[in-house]
Amino acid sequence: MKFRLVNIIITKLGRPGYKLDPNISVKSLIIILKIKLFEIIRGISIKPFLGSSEGFVFVGRRTRLRHLHLIKAGNTLYIGDNVEINALSIQGIKFGNNVSIHRNTIVDCTGGIRALGSSLVVGNNVGFSPNCYIQVRGDVAIGNNVIFGPGANIFSETHNNDNPDVFINDQGESRKGVTIEDGVWIGAGATILDGVTIGKNSIIAAKSLVNKSVPPYSIVGGIPAKLIKMRK
Repeated sequence: MKFRLVNIIITKLGRPGYKLDPNISVKSLIIILKIKLFEIIRGISIKPFLGSSEGFVFVGRRTRLRHLHLIKAGNTLYIGDNVEINALSIQGIKFGNNVSIHRNTIVDCTGGIRALGSSLVVGNNVGFSPNCYIQVRGDVAIGNNVIFGPGANIFSETHNNDNPDVFINDQGESRKGVTIEDGVWIGAGATILDGVTIGKNSIIAAKSLVNKSVPPYSIVGGIPAKLIKMRK
């Protein structure tokens, strides 16, 4: 079978049943494999500095990875071009198996050293499309088999603003954290605010602003997001 060996290798890296599109030409496959070779070389160069790593690490070009000792990786972590990860936080970052972080995505655990962020835990088989922004101030917990569309955002902190006579930046912050359960699809450009839990197997429509928790198996959308229908 065409590309059988490549399919076996990808399966061993943590993608059971994965098959390349048979329409890919041999020439295109060689180009892809060349890119992957350089990514894994970069990954090998940073692997000794990670808190722990159970498998292969692929690193794209022009990445900015800070406080590597606070990052724990499972089996196969892909970090694309121009990705920025600042892992400075109280409990660091833990990535599960088969996590992909695509180009231009930012994971920002701490904005200022007067108040470190808490923690980011990402489950297995999670994919961040290009241009996502993950702000880790309160705890951010992401389950298994979660997909983020391009430009999706998570904010786990809110500025206090109860006193109109005091500047907002002098009123402190609250950090309730964000939880995204297994099997969730976050649509392109959607924003998840602090204190929100997205229930299992839910779908967040593109460009939605989610400021309240979402029950499992639901589809929500809009600004602010409202229930469209239940999947069950």
